[in-house]
Amino acid sequence: MTEQLSGLTLIKGHIIEAKTFGDPVITENGYLAVEDGVVKGVFADLPAEFVGAKVEDYSGKLILQGFSDMHLHAPQYPMLGMGMDLPLMDWLKTYTFKTEARFSDNDFARMAYSRLAADLVNNGTTRVCIYSSIHTDATLILMEELEKAGIGGYVGKVNMDRASGECQELTEESKRETLRWLDESTRFTHVKPILTPRFTPSCTNELMDWLGKVANERGVYVQSHLSENKREIELVKELHPDCEQYWQTYDKYGLWTDHTIMAHCVHSDAREQQAMIDHNVLCVHCPDSNINICSGFAPVRQMKERGVWVALGSDIAGGAQLPMLQVLTGCLRMSKARAIATEGKEPFLTVGEAYYLATSAGSRYFGDADGFAPGNPLHAVVLDETRLPPSARELTVKERFERAVYLADDRSIAAVYGGGKKIK
Repeated sequence: MTEQLSGLTLIKGHIIEAKTFGDPVITENGYLAVEDGVVKGVFADLPAEFVGAKVEDYSGKLILQGFSDMHLHAPQYPMLGMGMDLPLMDWLKTYTFKTEARFSDNDFARMAYSRLAADLVNNGTTRVCIYSSIHTDATLILMEELEKAGIGGYVGKVNMDRASGECQELTEESKRETLRWLDESTRFTHVKPILTPRFTPSCTNELMDWLGKVANERGVYVQSHLSENKREIELVKELHPDCEQYWQTYDKYGLWTDHTIMAHCVHSDAREQQAMIDHNVLCVHCPDSNINICSGFAPVRQMKERGVWVALGSDIAGGAQLPMLQVLTGCLRMSKARAIATEGKEPFLTVGEAYYLATSAGSRYFGDADGFAPGNPLHAVVLDETRLPPSARELTVKERFERAVYLADDRSIAAVYGGGKKIK
C-alpha cells in the first residue's frame, strides 16, 4: 500500500528528531507539517495559517524518522541465521555464494525480494543501500520490488570475477552485464544504481580498473567492504603488495571517492580513517554482523570524534537482524562491550547517538538535512507502545522513546511514510 501525500498534511504526535549526534529533539504532541510529501517544518503549536488542513492524528504516539539501512545483502535474506559459527571467509564459501547462486532463477528472486521489501517497510526502513547478486535480471527485479513498496535508495549488481565459488563471473561477462544493468536502471525513479565490487579479494585488477573508469565516466557511486576481518586484510596485502593499506586497493583504481560507501571498517587505523575523512567516504557500522562473524568491535566513538562519517547497516545475513531498531540496540551493546574492553577510555554510545546513526547519518547520503528539516522528503515511523509492558509510573516522552528503541518491533509500528508517501 502506497499513498502519495498531496496538499498540506499535518501529522500530530510526539515528534522525535535526530538533529545532532546526541540527545534527540522532542516536540511533545506537536505538528509535523508536510506539503506534497515534503517537510515544511515541526511546530509545537498549530500555526494559524495551517488551521483547516488535513490532520493525521497520532496524539500520544511516538513519531520517529524513517530508518536508513546503509548496508545489506538482499540475496542473503533466505539464509538469515545460518552459519553464525563460522568466520567470514569460511562463511562465504560454505553458505553465501551457494545461496546467492540461487538468484539465477528469476521466479525465486521475485518471491524472495517481494518478501524482503515488505519486511523492510513493516520494520520502518524507508531507504537502503543494498547489494544484489551477480545476476542482472534478479537485480532489476530487486529494484522493481523496492520501488513498488515505496522504498528508495541505491541497489548494486555485485561484481566478482575471482575466488567467488558458485557466483564467479568471467571478467568480460561482468563488464557486459554491468553495462546492461546500468542502462536498464534508468527506468526507475526512486531507486538508483551503485557500482558494487564485492570486495578486493573477489575482483581482479582488470575488473577493478574498469569499474573505476565507469564510475568516473557515468558519475555513479561505489559501495564495497573494508577492513572487516583480520584474515581478509592479510589476503588483501598478499594480492596487492604495492598497497600499504586496504583502502589504497580501491583508491588506485578510482573507487575511493566522494560518497563511496565502505562497510565495517572494524580494523581501520587512524591513517585509514583519515583517508575516509579526506574523501568523504561513508563508513557503515554493522554491529550484529561484526559480532556474529567474530570480526571485532568497531571504534565508532573514536571514528565520530575524528570526523569520520558513520551510519548503520543490518548487513544481513552476516547480521541476523533486519529491523533497524534491533540494529540500533546492537550498536549500543557493542559500544558498551568496547567501553569495557578499553576500560572506559572509549565511552559507550547513548540511545540518542545511536538513533542519529540509524536515521540522519544515513539520510545525509540522499541529500537530506538532519532531523525533519524543511525541504526533506517525508520519511517517518509511528510507534504505538500499547503492546509494551505496563510501566509502574508515568514516563517522560524521552523515557518512552528509549524504552521503545529496545522493546518495539514490527507489531508496534502503526504507520510508515517513505519518500512523501504513506507506505504502511
